[in-house]
This record gives sequence, structure tokens and C-alpha cells, in this order.
Amino acid sequence: MCFFCNLPPEIIILENELAWAIYDKYPVNPGHMLVITKRHFPTLFEATEEEILSAYRLIQEAKVLLDEKYRPDGYNVGVNIGECAGQTIWHLHFHVIPRFIGDVDKPLGGVRRVKPNLAMSPRES
Repeated sequence: MCFFCNLPPEIIILENELAWAIYDKYPVNPGHMLVITKRHFPTLFEATEEEILSAYRLIQEAKVLLDEKYRPDGYNVGVNIGECAGQTIWHLHFHVIPRFIGDVDKPLGGVRRVKPNLAMSPRES
């Protein structure tokens, strides 16, 4: 049974016709949200254009909410596709992670830090 297909209504923070948003149960940072499609399918590549647009709209709404509540200095927005990329729930969801100055020592490279040995930028050498 898919947890995302049976969300308790009380944890839904934002919602539209094709998607909803909740706070992540295991947040990377305060305010970490998940934007989840209502239709069950595993990855971004099975989504319709309408589902992507609905998710995008909720990502924008989540940013407004998080800006007001947490005042982050930046964001990471991402999706894991496949087990080797870290996907553990087989229902499309986007991570909206508020970032704060000092939350990591060296944020340079952002999502490229998934493979740190490949993330060196010219500014780091």
C-alpha cells in the first residue's frame, strides 16, 4: 500500500486538483516539504504535462509559505528517480528544501555534491 495514495487529510498543507503538499516526515532542514502527485505512478517520466504544471504550481505556493514561515536564504528543489538515485517511495514527489546560510560548511556545487568527487568547481581548485 502506498502511503502517498492514502495521506491523512490533516497532514496536507497545500492542495490543488492534481497534487498536494505535506511536510517531510524526515526533513533535511526546517520546512522541508514534499509535493506529491495525486495519481499513483513512480517517476517524473510518467507524469502528464498537467500533473507537472500542477506540481509546479504547488512548489511555487510552498515557496511563498516557506518564505513567510522560515525565511530561508535559498532552496533545493529535486526529485529522485530510481533506486540508484535514492528513490525509496515509488510515487512521484518533489522535495522542496529550504536552505540557510551555514546549514552546511561548503554548499558550493549544490545537487552536484551527490557525488562529491565530481563536484569540484573552478572556484574550489
